Amino acid sequence: MKQIVFLILIISSTASVCLAQWTNRYPKLKNMGHHVYLEGFELPIMNAGPTDPACSPRDGSIAFAAKGWLWVMNMTNLEATKITSSEDIDSSPSWSPSGDQIVFVRDNGRDTKIMLLQLDDLKESTLIDTDAIELDPSFSDDGQFVFFASADSGTFDLWKIHLPSKKQSLVTSEDGQERLPVTKDNQVFYLKKRGRSFDSIEKLDPEKNTSTTLVREYIASQTSFAIAPDGNTMAYTWPDEDDYELRVLDIDNPASTMLLTRSEGLPMMPAYSNDGKYIYYSENSKNQSALLKRISVDGGQPETIRVKRWHWGSATGTLNIITRINGEKAPVRLNVTLNGGHPVVPDAGTIRSEGQNGRIFFYSPGEITLESVPGQIEVMAVHGFETPTVTQKIDLKAGQEQEIVMDLQPVWNPQANGWYAGDNHFHLNYGGTYRLSPEDISLDLEGEGLDIAYPLLANLHNRYLEQDLWGWQSDTGPIIQFGQEIRSHFLGHLGLIGTDSLYWPWIWGPFYELYSNDDRLNTDPLQFTRRQNGLGSYVHPVSIREPFEAEGARAIPVSLIADCVLGEVDLIEVACLWTDEIGTASVWHQILNLGIPVMPSAGSDVMNDYYRTMAIGAARVYVKPDEPFNESNYLKVLKSGQSFVTTGPLLEFTVDENGPGGIIETDRKKVKWQLEVHSAVPYEKVELFVNDQVVWSGSGNSKSGSIDFNGSVKVPEGGWITARISGGNSIWPMMESYPFAESAPIWFHEKGSIDQEAAATSAQKLLQALEVSDQLLSMGYEDNPIPKLKAHFQEARDRLKTFIDK
Repeated sequence: MKQIVFLILIISSTASVCLAQWTNRYPKLKNMGHHVYLEGFELPIMNAGPTDPACSPRDGSIAFAAKGWLWVMNMTNLEATKITSSEDIDSSPSWSPSGDQIVFVRDNGRDTKIMLLQLDDLKESTLIDTDAIELDPSFSDDGQFVFFASADSGTFDLWKIHLPSKKQSLVTSEDGQERLPVTKDNQVFYLKKRGRSFDSIEKLDPEKNTSTTLVREYIASQTSFAIAPDGNTMAYTWPDEDDYELRVLDIDNPASTMLLTRSEGLPMMPAYSNDGKYIYYSENSKNQSALLKRISVDGGQPETIRVKRWHWGSATGTLNIITRINGEKAPVRLNVTLNGGHPVVPDAGTIRSEGQNGRIFFYSPGEITLESVPGQIEVMAVHGFETPTVTQKIDLKAGQEQEIVMDLQPVWNPQANGWYAGDNHFHLNYGGTYRLSPEDISLDLEGEGLDIAYPLLANLHNRYLEQDLWGWQSDTGPIIQFGQEIRSHFLGHLGLIGTDSLYWPWIWGPFYELYSNDDRLNTDPLQFTRRQNGLGSYVHPVSIREPFEAEGARAIPVSLIADCVLGEVDLIEVACLWTDEIGTASVWHQILNLGIPVMPSAGSDVMNDYYRTMAIGAARVYVKPDEPFNESNYLKVLKSGQSFVTTGPLLEFTVDENGPGGIIETDRKKVKWQLEVHSAVPYEKVELFVNDQVVWSGSGNSKSGSIDFNGSVKVPEGGWITARISGGNSIWPMMESYPFAESAPIWFHEKGSIDQEAAATSAQKLLQALEVSDQLLSMGYEDNPIPKLKAHFQEARDRLKTFIDK
């Protein structure tokens, strides 16, 4: 029954014709949760340094991926030669047993395919290319087959192709995901992933069609493995709380395992040397550039193998990029490509691929130098939401040092007008391929024009991550302050910011093994937060556009309505990458109509250690404090609502000279309003809402820049007014699915005032949705007694009826 409820919740929050959140860039898989995890955990990565090492069976040379191409390094002189030249991104090389061929993955930014490379003449051919994702090619022992993972049947299954005949056949067809096939002595080893159940490394006997589990763990997101040349042992990377470690086990006696090294905390992609003496792996340095390392199979200290010389296939050139705002060097976000396609990236720093526009990006402090083969280089630069994209092209010459200067022109300066930007919800390290410290994101925040950021500690199923970072604070630059995400999946996720201590436990309720039957309210951590003068919010709440139509109420977090109606919630995350802003705002408006001052918040909810992720601040909130900007005053004005949330456009809204969070105290029947919209991207629509009703609307701006709107509005008996900008395409600097911004409410007469008719209508909507939530509550907890939760819901039900009965 619990699995059925889970599927209902997932289906209701993702399957809708009105869905407008970010969903997927690569072909969708069946029965998946949010695609951000599949794309972040399963798809290939790119780095300037060596990743995906693979050892030649013939001469001991190492093939690896770096800078988006494949290279082969001679282990005698440590010189690496580029062997592919595609505009796409190449990764995951695997040698044929004879050592004269390599199979690999080619990624065009929307799909992947399997390629075959002949090493004698570097001739390429496409081996597998379907409309689905293909990954993980490897040769069979005899070289007659290539095994691979494909989602052509809807989920990742293992396949093999007979090279002489090109005939394909299915190897596994289980529910869930099977990946990383490796064959040895007629056995197939692979990684099996089952969503909320264990991930495991399996050994399959194809003749008997039976599999043996070698090792398993919850959400082993970066696990990979290699089989020793003699077939007796397996080297594998395995989660250890926040970190990963490299272990070996006896395949015939898998309970016997040994820790080989923890290295620097994230050893990845192990590969045995052809003589079986070493295990090679890739690991990022402190500046996030991938390094090739190795360790003896007997143990000891890891050794870093540095490339002494890179042979690019032609002489290279260097390009120095200087970026300025108002004549001064300024940090920016950059996307640099060669000949209209292949990314050009720096040797250090985090490199990421964002899933909305498909651009690979990194940050520059204001000046950065890149190396590339000759060709036309295109550079795109933005600074936060303040500047339209600036693009320059230059023909890079071999052997030359060239320079371009890019002047970015802001459409508006928020800080100069008293506004400060924050991202209240993202995660520093959450199962990805980077291992980040808080200092690593300072440049990101500066390049995005953010003044304050709250990375939230969270659990990765049964692992509580990053506890050692609790209490860390930034001394210079943008404010970085850790908060906490409470992930009671079934009731709804909470974001806690401004607290001095952690709430325990972080998890409970259906779908967890521990605390699964806890009769615990989300109001417990919300009240815990208030006692510490912090703010508690519901994060990424509503994923669909119409939560009050048909089955839409199933997409509202189970406990959100009850908690908001009873006044336990400070903020609601109206803007977030993974949910729909208009759908979330629809629920928020009904709460405001009851006179309950739940204020808007925003968080990107990016997992910043992923290679495939958006930028911090892709959804953000701006506040306008009356006092000097610091964390305390930031929290104060978030609570009071002197703010607006946005995925791109910036706004200044006043009514009768009162801004967001203010109170319109007047006896007049009408009051004047003014709205200034500053946007680096076009948008379609401008609307004013009074008590959830559109009282004025106008066309947006088809180009970047600033535009003023003004008019007058009738004064209701009570309630609130907000301004909203929405609609249009997502282009840089945006990474959200559509432009959106909405102000916090300006109240009529007094804070928390209501219009009786509007309040009754909203209470009826919320009551109907609450009944759905109550049904889900009963289904989820089955026969387990939950008197506190049931009483809480009944109290909220009674409270709503008071608005209807008036």
